[in-house]
Amino acid sequence: MPDLSPSSTATPPADLPGPLLGLLAASTGLAAASIYYAQPLLALLAESLRVTPSSVGLVPTLTQLGYALGILLLTPLGDRYDRRRVIVVKVLLLAAALLASSLAPSLPLLLLASLAVGVVATAAQDIVPAVATLAPDARRGRAVGSVMTGLLLGILLSRVVSGAVAEQLGWRMMFALAAGAVTLIAVALRWRLPRFAPTTSLSYFALLGSLRTLWRRHPALRRAALAQGLLSVAFSAFWSTLAVWLHAAPFHLGSTAAGAFGLAGAAGALAAPLAGRLSDRRGPHGVTRLGAALVLASFLALLALPLLGRAAGLWLVALAAVGFDLGVQASLIAHQTIVYGLDPAARSRLNASFFTVVFIGMATGSALGGLLLEHHGVTGVFGLAALAAASALALRLVL
Repeated sequence: MPDLSPSSTATPPADLPGPLLGLLAASTGLAAASIYYAQPLLALLAESLRVTPSSVGLVPTLTQLGYALGILLLTPLGDRYDRRRVIVVKVLLLAAALLASSLAPSLPLLLLASLAVGVVATAAQDIVPAVATLAPDARRGRAVGSVMTGLLLGILLSRVVSGAVAEQLGWRMMFALAAGAVTLIAVALRWRLPRFAPTTSLSYFALLGSLRTLWRRHPALRRAALAQGLLSVAFSAFWSTLAVWLHAAPFHLGSTAAGAFGLAGAAGALAAPLAGRLSDRRGPHGVTRLGAALVLASFLALLALPLLGRAAGLWLVALAAVGFDLGVQASLIAHQTIVYGLDPAARSRLNASFFTVVFIGMATGSALGGLLLEHHGVTGVFGLAALAAASALALRLVL
């Protein structure tokens, strides 16, 4: 790929300029949002493609599967090659996959495009280690927190934007507009992002094999990944079952109301830079404990939900959602600060190992949450979440 950007440098600058940090935050948000655009559109997709709702449900499933595969198989490439090139190529491929989604004439082709979207949307996970490399040590937590704000806001707003655009212009236009936005981001990244010197000359398969070596070598990586994975169990158990139990007695609320509770995620997104600053000033380990304790307290409070009336119960759910989301995101930023400081030459591989465990926790929470809701109601869901949060807090206190 020829070098067309005069602002590129052979090595990253000594500081991370604000405009570049803003660009990287927006890029991370748009990449992460691509995973969630389809979720509010499933009914429209089923009607347009003349398929059953259950079969079109494979669209978000394959997108998530692609994301997990991309983290494991592609994210380590950021250590082997110029990270700028890896990011720009992935973002361009993401634009192509979104465009393919908008043009898909049948469900099988849409499923294939959705899988591709998930794989290359992992550009978001390449940008975060890039920020950790560009930022000075004293500001790394704050910089990572800022870019994670972009990621979290992208996830939060993607469903709202997707539903509104599709309602007015159709689902195909939603994917087409997303492809256009991602293309513009790729051009900006190509122009503004500096080059990164590769930190290893390992072959691809040796690179993947080194994930196991890094996992064994760094106890702090294992503790961070396992603790955040446990918090992800709690987080996913709540959000994956929320719409179901809000629809039942005593609330009798629809999916729109369930989505409105998702705005509590804005608290976590806005708190991410604050958690980063606190990690920089007082160390990330205390932030991980504070975050886990906040998650635990929120779910212990939710155990009282069956004893409350409808109005009081809704207030409790809203406040607890803000509390545990803030705790999960604060812990995430602090854990990333710990992980990225372990081995600067292996940040992409460390990131891959960390987020693989986090996504295993998300999947586990979703599966167990649905099972417990069916057999034990919301008490079972909140009990699982509290147990997972308590385990994460114990892990951070003991080790």
